[in-house]
Amino acid sequence: MIPATPPLPGSAPAATRPYPPGARHGSHEAPPGPAEARHALPGTPGARLRSPHVPGAPRRRPRAALTAAVLLLAGVAGCGIRGTSVPVDAGPAPSRVSCQVPQDPTPVPDSNTTVPAAVHLVCGAQLVPVQRVIPYTDGRTEEERLLTARALLGELRSRPSATETEAGFSTEVPGGLQVFPPHDGDPGRTLRLSRVPGELPALALAQLVCTFAGTVVTGGEGSVVLAGPGRDRPERFACTEEIRSRPEEAPADGVPAED
Repeated sequence: MIPATPPLPGSAPAATRPYPPGARHGSHEAPPGPAEARHALPGTPGARLRSPHVPGAPRRRPRAALTAAVLLLAGVAGCGIRGTSVPVDAGPAPSRVSCQVPQDPTPVPDSNTTVPAAVHLVCGAQLVPVQRVIPYTDGRTEEERLLTARALLGELRSRPSATETEAGFSTEVPGGLQVFPPHDGDPGRTLRLSRVPGELPALALAQLVCTFAGTVVTGGEGSVVLAGPGRDRPERFACTEEIRSRPEEAPADGVPAED
């Protein structure tokens, strides 16, 4: 033990202060705090024992691993990738609509006033015919053909029924679209629309063409001659299987109609 240093002559003896627990004798340092106690040597008051490290073995760093995982997730989110619980299909989305409407059990009366007719609506990105009832005409005169064309157009403009809507049916034909008789000099069986056919939506034009084709409006032909309200030349539009299966790709222009 080191002997205490005697006070200098003429000086007052220093007050004796008790050393706080954990302080070294002869030192004015404070006892180690909680952070220092964790790294103190074993046996030091307030020290915490830690597992010995085996030379050559990797040290565990749980906080570093957790931080790296958080940063990785943040980087994925920053790239705009969202998590999904279902497989992602890179192709076109499959149709989830039935495109089937239960048939009306009530038969159409066999009379000379009404007749069943098929109008083409859009369902599952395709044209699907549905049954309607329109006034009967034999289509022998221009007035009768125009009457049938206006009845069919009226069905296309009308919203599908609740049952048809639930099954996935819709129509793209504008509500204000009208049909007029041909101008002088137009080819026979020409229908003049209130809008230029090429300016209509592709789906609407395909609906018109396939609904008019094959009826008394066209004399049973699989195509229809259409034109706008002006002096533009009438063009012939055909309803093909390609148009029915991919109506959004219907061409805006037909072929020039001949007399």
